[in-house]
Amino acid sequence: MSSTRLHPGPAPAGVQNISDVTTEGAAWLASAETYPRSALIHWRSRPTAPAVLPCGSVFDVVSVPAVFGRRMLGCLWEEGPGSGPVAAHRGRMLLFAAPGTAQRLPSLLEWEEWGRAVPGVLCHGTGDAVTVPPIVVDDRETLLPGRLEGHLESRWLVAPDARHPWLPGPEVALWACVRAARAAAGSAVRISIFPGGDQGAKVYDVSRRR
Repeated sequence: MSSTRLHPGPAPAGVQNISDVTTEGAAWLASAETYPRSALIHWRSRPTAPAVLPCGSVFDVVSVPAVFGRRMLGCLWEEGPGSGPVAAHRGRMLLFAAPGTAQRLPSLLEWEEWGRAVPGVLCHGTGDAVTVPPIVVDDRETLLPGRLEGHLESRWLVAPDARHPWLPGPEVALWACVRAARAAAGSAVRISIFPGGDQGAKVYDVSRRR
């Protein structure tokens, strides 16, 4: 299968845009539903429609304004461990995180000096649902993100590609928020939650997020 990628705009330096949802990634998304097989059938029957997924059991979602989200994503890939799946939807960036992140991140931001500089964070966990980009099925039954005109505002930036993708927890999400806030403020101060030996590490290849 040929790989087709969306390039809606310049990605932050070091970010590897991976916009193809694999069958394993789709199965992971569907596992958040009560009836995963029915969810997959529904997606195939409505390939251009965004999917609505429950949060809290398989993943939480941290939603931030798109521009700030780009900064967070750049920090995660340039200086951190990379990211889990990431989607853009109607002016927001949706960063998939480990279950429990939605409950802990707001309190961590309250205690963090730079927490007030982080704009419009919405944390979706147990009892919440999020809308994700549409999924299209080709003739080989490979699940891919929607590529139709008019859907560029809803797209995968780092699409699910594994049955058990790595997901950042609340501490990593906090670190990315603070780094992005400092970058937005033009601060030259360098901080990191990672040991000194990892400061110059390159972006992890996505194959290591299994």
